[in-house]
Amino acid sequence: MTVKTYFLKIDTRRNFEIIDITSKINDMIDVRQGIVSVFSKHSTSAIVVNENEEGLLDDLEFTLDNLITDKFTYKHDRIDNNARSHLKSFLLSSSECLPIKNSRLDLGTWQSVFFIELDGPRSGRTITLTIIGE
Repeated sequence: MTVKTYFLKIDTRRNFEIIDITSKINDMIDVRQGIVSVFSKHSTSAIVVNENEEGLLDDLEFTLDNLITDKFTYKHDRIDNNARSHLKSFLLSSSECLPIKNSRLDLGTWQSVFFIELDGPRSGRTITLTIIGE
């Protein structure tokens, strides 16, 4: 069994952006079977698994914007004016642990892995991949 750590850097262009990172993760897998932890090192971003369908991705943005709206005053905004981004991140997840089979992510037919930017644009967002396998 081996344990390896890799870093994936992402630059984002918009305040809210969903980026499919499935192929980038698959390119870094160097074991036949095991698991990979995919972790975003930022508290205003998320890692999620779901279907890569444009309408669904638009619906996610719409839903988050309507759950956490700009019609309220948030205490965290006194610090750096990005409370909405942090609150959206609370509802999502900063990581996923995924199976590896035949040197690829063992995802469902319609599943992809996404990095979600909630406070962009930003450069050098870091995603840590910890691969355990053989």
